[in-house]
Amino acid sequence: MPETQASADAPVQETSGKPIMLYTHCGIEELRVDDTFFIAETPLDDGQGNPPPGWGNPYQAGTVAVSGSQAVFRDDDGHVVTFQARPGATGFLKTCS
Repeated sequence: MPETQASADAPVQETSGKPIMLYTHCGIEELRVDDTFFIAETPLDDGQGNPPPGWGNPYQAGTVAVSGSQAVFRDDDGHVVTFQARPGATGFLKTCS
């Protein structure tokens, strides 16, 4: 997956602590913030396509901070997941039921 670099001329958009309900039903793999789709640097699941122990199912409440091409999810349980933007993406890679 190509990594995007912010231009020195372009302002970096930053969202600090925006409330979000992270969809976790099939594991922690993808995230959408506004019109940008992100993929987890290290996807998390229980080995059977569910969220790992300690995560809500189908959602986990938390906040997301976006800076450039990176988004960081945090919650009150201490979970922290870093996601990278998928430039040009118009949908999720995987549809989970």
